[in-house]
Amino acid sequence: MCMLTVMNVAERTERPRFDPTVAHPARVYNFWLGGKDHFAADREAGQEVMRLRPEIVAGARANREFLVRVVRYLVGQGIRQFLDVGTGLPAPDNVHEVAQRMDPGCRVVYVDSDPLVLMHSRALLASSREGSCDYLEADLRDVDLILKEASRTLDLTQPVALLLLAILQLIPDQDEPAEIVAALASSLAPGSYVAISHMTADFAPGAVTAAAQAYNARAAVPVTARSHAQVSELFSGFSLVAPGVVPITSWRRDEICGADQVADLYGGVARTSRFLWRPWRPAVSA
Repeated sequence: MCMLTVMNVAERTERPRFDPTVAHPARVYNFWLGGKDHFAADREAGQEVMRLRPEIVAGARANREFLVRVVRYLVGQGIRQFLDVGTGLPAPDNVHEVAQRMDPGCRVVYVDSDPLVLMHSRALLASSREGSCDYLEADLRDVDLILKEASRTLDLTQPVALLLLAILQLIPDQDEPAEIVAALASSLAPGSYVAISHMTADFAPGAVTAAAQAYNARAAVPVTARSHAQVSELFSGFSLVAPGVVPITSWRRDEICGADQVADLYGGVARTSRFLWRPWRPAVSA
């Protein structure tokens, strides 16, 4: 079963309009992955970042491989529902494809704020007959809207895996990314999981900082690199599974992960706590 959910205009907070002349993270990421859904501004920004930090391409691919390992692990832990926020443009091994290969009954809700992702959402909605997938146009900061619309496809009284892969780096410190994670994750049933990957400058401070500055000068949505301690704080209150917060290429490495890959991202997976559970309920209209 496949559904498409788009925010009503009245519900939508102010967002930058679609502008192909300004680089956008989803399209630049698609360029690094070798995709075709990008414009000249995205390619120019992506190429400048590659000039300053050539390893960015390997890092983007390593992040996709991290996604695959995380989803396989979570399905192995009994998770059958996924909330993927900051989905990006379709690429090989989307969440529902990985999960439903292991169990066709898995249910997935994709969330992204980029209008171009919405245009390509049909590829994200090719669910198995036994499972279900949905697409929601929303910003990560719209926590109540995300939970409200996700509840049409996901049973929020049962465990859900919240995937926040390479998205929190787009949230500036003043928007309190840790609070956003806590608000979303604490609304999920006990036994749920949170998976995060996040850009860092820890491994090559000079090169990554220069690349981030070059990107931010060209992009509509700036990036913020965070340290190991800062990424670890995003999991505050949850129980990290082994090996904890580590370079994404070191997280439960398997045959699809090259041992020598360089990726400027930390990643981790944590289980939510029943003691922090605040069951989400729709707001009651006055």
